[in-house]
Amino acid sequence: MSGGGGKIEQRVILTRQEAARWLHEVASALEAGGTAEISLVGPTVALNLPEEEFEVELELEPYGDKVELEIEFVWPRRDATSNHRTTVAAPQALR
Repeated sequence: MSGGGGKIEQRVILTRQEAARWLHEVASALEAGGTAEISLVGPTVALNLPEEEFEVELELEPYGDKVELEIEFVWPRRDATSNHRTTVAAPQALR
């Protein structure tokens, strides 16, 4: 993310296929490196991706009649050094 900004959280309901397509686009952006412009709903966020490594956390939390799966990527902030940009946007929100 550029700037000192705070937390951004976006939620939307997608079909299984739409969610898989969006995750695939995110994975492609991570693989390409450089700057990824990512959006699920709302404004696009520009992320300056690391050159090599992420810290990755997987959290699975069942509660009530739902299951929450969080995949978290952590890396040090850096200035954009690449002109390579990848844009990732979710399909039209269902609800």
